[in-house]
This record gives sequence, structure tokens and C-alpha cells, in this order.
Amino acid sequence: MSTAARKTVVVIGAGPGLGMSVAHRFGHEGHAVALISRTDARHAGYVASLAGAGIEAASFAADVRDRDRLLSALDAITERFGTIDVLYYGPGAADLDAPRRPITETTSQDAREAMDVLYPAIDAVGRVLPGMVERGEGGLLFAGGLSAVVPMPPLGGLALSTAALRNYALTLNAALAGKGVYAGSLIIGGLIERGDIHRMVTSQPERFGDVGSRSLDPDAIADTAWDLYAERDRPEATFSAFE
Repeated sequence: MSTAARKTVVVIGAGPGLGMSVAHRFGHEGHAVALISRTDARHAGYVASLAGAGIEAASFAADVRDRDRLLSALDAITERFGTIDVLYYGPGAADLDAPRRPITETTSQDAREAMDVLYPAIDAVGRVLPGMVERGEGGLLFAGGLSAVVPMPPLGGLALSTAALRNYALTLNAALAGKGVYAGSLIIGGLIERGDIHRMVTSQPERFGDVGSRSLDPDAIADTAWDLYAERDRPEATFSAFE
């Protein structure tokens, strides 16, 4: 497929769970795939997995909290593939074991630190959205937690930032109506199979209990991500392992 005809999806937060499921799903639909994650330690395996499925892919190392590095990666992707047609934003937690204060003890500093997940999303959109609007087509997908819509006091500041990310996605959806660019939100409640957090939690049953029956299939979520982008008939989808 020629560069002009091929579309490209950028997966920010490429990991073995949902990130790679999204990469494979959009790749199956003919998109080239650009992967972004904090380190390149697992990139070779990811790219090989996609290549084995007949999907063109490239990887880029960038921590989303490093604004210059993130924007440089997006520029390199544009140079490599020509356009960025879909942006999926779903970075995982930087520190899986980081303690969190409940909402009754959350400080303003906790809230500012939690918002670190929102600001890179805005930076990334600012880089890719003008081109999408100019071409009259594109997609922006954001993955966030269930605490955006269901009160979860133990999550403290994280619940605030998740709600902010959801509101950003929904407001973009409204602002972009009629411009050919879709924005949507994936609200996820539960452990995602094959992901790093799922592996950590299931490896410590003495700490977290038996959560094997309360997990979510990343391929099913990725299917819905594609449906949201392709059908554009709703602004978000919710997945909960707690129902």
C-alpha cells in the first residue's frame, strides 16, 4: 500500500495487554502501527508480533511525562509514515507499587501529580489534531479508569485525573462534530488480561486476593475501540469487571 493511501495509528502506552491488542486490531484493518512506550526493552518483540500478522510497525521510546521527547516521537512518526490518522492514548501507571492516599486525605500536590496523565494527552492532541482537521478525517481515543464515572474514594487523586481525561475526550467529541475527526473514551474498570498490572496483581494473591474471575479481555476492548472510531455513533464505551 502506498504511503499516501495507508493510514497510521499511534499507540501511546504500548504494552502486552490493551496497547498491543489495539495495535493488532487497527493493523488488521490496514493501518500501519507506531508504538510508543517508556522504554524500548520489549519493542523488538512487539514489532515482530505485528510483522508476523502482516502489519507494518515501528517503535519509539518516550515517557509521556517528558513533553519534548513525546512530541519528538510524534514528529518522527509523521516523518516515517507521512500522517498520523488515529491516536490512541493509554499509558500505564509509571509506578505500579506507588501508594495512593484516599480522597479524604488527598492533597493539592497529590492532585497535581495525578494530572500528569492528562497533560501529555493534551500535548499529543495539539500535535496531531491540526493535520487531522485539515485532512477532514482522523480519530482520537483515550483509555481511562472507571473512577471517572463511579466514585472510588481509595483512588484519591487518580480519580480526579481520570475524570478530567474523560471530560477532555467527551468535550473534544462535541467540538469536532462535523469536522471528520472522532474523539472517544474507553472507560475501563478491572484488570486487563496480559497487562503488566494484571501480571503483578495475580502473582501476589496473598496481597490482592483472587482476582482471576474479575478481569477484562483486551481484544474485546480493542474491538470496541475500532467500532467507536469506525461507527462514530457514541462518544464512549464502558467496561467493568465488577458488575
